[in-house]
Amino acid sequence: MTIAFAPSARSTVGIEWELMLADPETGDLVGRAPEIMPALEEATAHERHTVTAELLTNTVEVTSGVGDTVAAAVDDISDAIGTVREQADPLGIELMCAGSHPFARWFDQEVTDKTRYAKLIDRTQWWGRNQMIWGIHVHVGVDDVDKVFPIIHALTGYIPHLQALSASSPFWAGERTGYASNRAQVFQQLPTTGLPWQLQTWSEYESYIDDMQHTGVIADATEVRWDIRPAAHWGTIEVRACDGMSTLPELAAVAALVQTLVESFSRDLDEGRELPALQPWFTRENKWRAARYGLDARAIVDREGTQRLVSDHLRETLDRLEPIAAELKCAREFAEIGAILDRGASYQRQIAVADASDGDLNEVARSLIREFRSGPTLRDRIGLGRLDAPGEA
Repeated sequence: MTIAFAPSARSTVGIEWELMLADPETGDLVGRAPEIMPALEEATAHERHTVTAELLTNTVEVTSGVGDTVAAAVDDISDAIGTVREQADPLGIELMCAGSHPFARWFDQEVTDKTRYAKLIDRTQWWGRNQMIWGIHVHVGVDDVDKVFPIIHALTGYIPHLQALSASSPFWAGERTGYASNRAQVFQQLPTTGLPWQLQTWSEYESYIDDMQHTGVIADATEVRWDIRPAAHWGTIEVRACDGMSTLPELAAVAALVQTLVESFSRDLDEGRELPALQPWFTRENKWRAARYGLDARAIVDREGTQRLVSDHLRETLDRLEPIAAELKCAREFAEIGAILDRGASYQRQIAVADASDGDLNEVARSLIREFRSGPTLRDRIGLGRLDAPGEA
């Protein structure tokens, strides 16, 4: 089997963001996407951004066009959110995002009426119905197909960093799980999800897809839902390891980190340097540690087994990559990563709200709605030259 890797401008960016639809008073999920999707599809038919339905009727996904910069892609996302609000606000539907909902239960949710989703649920049954999870996907353009798997393996070493930064699913169906990212543990129960196989070449990937199709595991390559995967149709590497981000500036920060890492690794390959790749048993342990402990995880950072607090290693990474971020014109978005480290990730903020309200998870959901709506937009941040906490205007 031959899979063409589409030509793509180097280090361009695309973003996908899965959003919950919620009741403004209780914070509970509402399965009302079918009510607003026809108008949203019509409104975005000729736009750079898109809005699409997802597995559950309580979710919509907003997607950017191809951005030369992170800011351009996030502008598209902001415009898409504005389009969704035009339909949702008059109906009393709020928007929010996290890796999981604090208290909603799977058996109260409805699956979107599409053949692909019906087939997924038919095959995966209980685990499929339990996929009440929300995430982000960041695409970065790669200029040479031979770079794809070396970069994927090098990026896999940063899954704990990305997962810890984005961790936003400490609660599940009303229970405090003890995990910063319970989403990471739930999602990997499905077939073809989780960490990427350590394939070395594009031809090995083509053989893998051929095997999976021949045995009926998948219909096509899009059903391979690794934490980091090739997106051959777009000519990108797609990072899918992150929980849903709770605010737009945080989304931009993670996109900037992904873009800068990919460009850094691409430059190393251009200069003939071999990229780092951890042993798969280390990457598996790293993923679990980040899911469990978030920014307090100790990540294994090299083949010798050196362990570092993931937040400390992130700060060192920021210092190392800052010049590249400046060249890519995402320095302000990139700097927001330090702000997340300083004020706490979404999982930490949610737990703090729960503790302050005697465990009231409705209040946690309402706080996520407030963060999503009133947190400063990226344009506000850049225009004011400020890095405020979510909720500060």
